[in-house]
Amino acid sequence: MTDPALATLLREAVPFSLPLRRQFRGTTQREGLLLRGPSGWGEFSPFPDYSDAASARWLAAAVEASYGSWPDPLRTSVLVNAIIPAVSADDAAALTREAVLERGCTTIKVKVAESGQTRLDDEARVAAVRDALDSVAGRGVGLIRLDANGAWTVDDAVRSLKRLSAYGLEYVEQPCASLGELEQVRRQTDVAVAADESIRWSDEVEDLRGRVDVAIMKVAPLGGVRRCLELVERVGIDVVVSGSLDSAVGLSAGLALAALLPERACGLGTGALLQADVISRPMVPSHGVLSVVRVAPDLDALLEARDRLPEGGAAAWRERLAAAWEHGASDAVGHLVA
Repeated sequence: MTDPALATLLREAVPFSLPLRRQFRGTTQREGLLLRGPSGWGEFSPFPDYSDAASARWLAAAVEASYGSWPDPLRTSVLVNAIIPAVSADDAAALTREAVLERGCTTIKVKVAESGQTRLDDEARVAAVRDALDSVAGRGVGLIRLDANGAWTVDDAVRSLKRLSAYGLEYVEQPCASLGELEQVRRQTDVAVAADESIRWSDEVEDLRGRVDVAIMKVAPLGGVRRCLELVERVGIDVVVSGSLDSAVGLSAGLALAALLPERACGLGTGALLQADVISRPMVPSHGVLSVVRVAPDLDALLEARDRLPEGGAAAWRERLAAAWEHGASDAVGHLVA
């Protein structure tokens, strides 16, 4: 017999598919489910390669948003960075100018170490971002962050960063896969190192202290706003909140977390990567900030997003939700739905 709480979630789940402006992480669509509950809306959208156990944390975050509560924010707006996918140098320059001139973002995160690309491609992209930043924001005003998604070896990272550091880097996010490798990169370069995936792969966040400089906190993969706050207390180093290519509903959870922490430009400007969202007006920064709001989807936009899913897509997502529920989400947040 189906768990009554699971049946409730499945009944209130609305599937969605959002087109991206450019390919990102090998996809041109962002898919998932929005959950409606008494507290509002939550988003369940783990990437295709996530296991059921990992997806359970995404579901816990969605249930917290739709059935639970978040602490009251300390600020009404949050500074955000722009993000530049692994595009050509010309496109990177154009996107940087757009981010600064149209959205007021002067901190730019640049994707590097993309499969099929070279160190020369990365350097051309980073150089183009630096030139564009200096020309439209003012020399030395803008900050550049790199994100390698754990794709480099230590040798690759050291070799690349020794060249890329000439363009002025705030930090590099997850240059290598393991925490031990991150520590080696930190020792062998003068670039600060941030841990992202390393946090999600281990509950021992205290191990990060003294080995990396920054912890990246993402609400959905880590299990919700309140769990992230617990991790912040334990980690004991600087924290930057980031998103997971979320819809506006998912981004609102990231904003709720960021508004509770010391201010630092957060990776929550990914609404600019979406061609369409579940709200009628894209959730993009103005003057470099996003307002801290709890988002509910617009009906017309949500129906359009639902209808973009290919045949069988909605059923597949409901199966993923049920599997995530059985693999840990029910234990974490089942009491909120009961």
